[in-house]
Amino acid sequence: MAVKLKIKKGDTVKILAGDDKGKTGEVLAVLPAKAQVIVKDCKVAKKTVKPDQDKNPDGGFVNKEMPINISNVAKVEGE
Repeated sequence: MAVKLKIKKGDTVKILAGDDKGKTGEVLAVLPAKAQVIVKDCKVAKKTVKPDQDKNPDGGFVNKEMPINISNVAKVEGE
C-alpha cells in the first residue's frame, strides 16, 4: 500500500541530504510506491544510450535525473 505524500508534482523543494544538499528545484515526478521524488537538475547521472533513428541518431551520453528519497527533501513555502 502506498503512503500519502505531502509533496506533489510542481512543488518547489529543497534537498536536505546527499551530494546536492542545499539545492532547490521543482518536482518533476512523485513515486509514491517507492517514497521517492524526481527533482529537476538534482542528482543527475550520465546515461549511455545507443544510436537510434528517431531521438538520438548519434547515440552517446544523456543526463538523467534520478529519484531521491522523500525524507531527504523539504517543501519550500512561498516560492
